[in-house]
Amino acid sequence: QVQLVESGGGTVQTGGSLRLSCSVSGYTLRMAWFRQAPGKEREGVASLFIHGEPQYADSVKGRFTISIDNTVNTVNSLHLQMDELTPEDSAMYYCAARNPARAGLVLGLSRDAYDYWGQGTQVTVSL
Repeated sequence: QVQLVESGGGTVQTGGSLRLSCSVSGYTLRMAWFRQAPGKEREGVASLFIHGEPQYADSVKGRFTISIDNTVNTVNSLHLQMDELTPEDSAMYYCAARNPARAGLVLGLSRDAYDYWGQGTQVTVSL
């Protein structure tokens, strides 16, 4: 079992920055950030395998950076540095983790790839 707790959300003006964090309790190797705006589907923003390259949604490439703090083969925390924010980035942001025992092809930005979810942290970008 993996428990996730997000922090770092808030309100920022257009062009500003925020850094989200997700504390991890349990064992996982692949994590991601998702977001969901009112009336929209939850969408993948960025994902990262502990020994791999990050993957980003086209809408955030060049503005968002995903990173992890890890010890050997365990993820301890997940971060999302968000720069050049626009109102379109306003949403509830969720941290997600995959059960390392699951086999099969992983689509890093797909909701189905993840088994554990945090409660979310709100990001609001004003004009």
